[in-house]
Amino acid sequence: MPATVPLARTKAEVFDGLVLDTVETLERRFAKELAGVEFAVEDVPPELNVYDSDVLEDGAVPLARLLPGRPGRQEMPPRIVLYRRPLEFRAMDREDLADLVHDVIIEQVANLLGADPDELA
Repeated sequence: MPATVPLARTKAEVFDGLVLDTVETLERRFAKELAGVEFAVEDVPPELNVYDSDVLEDGAVPLARLLPGRPGRQEMPPRIVLYRRPLEFRAMDREDLADLVHDVIIEQVANLLGADPDELA
């Protein structure tokens, strides 16, 4: 089967596509507020001893992390990182995964903007 056929996409490519779909929708609605915000995907969360309030967890397993950024000389833009494997593990199928990815991104963007997640959804 050719690599251009959707069935040939890897799990990581499918996941990245789900993230991109939600991010693009949010960026159309909140272009000004999300200007400069970076979205990233990592396979698994790094090992940390203590999780801050910027980590969205299910039990003790991180699903995503919001890094609010640092203005100043060593400026770093805000960044939202989703952890692919823990999210995939919690989903029953692709549709469930799409909903979960959407909900996690909404939650993290709401935290970043200081908004109610229901207002963004």
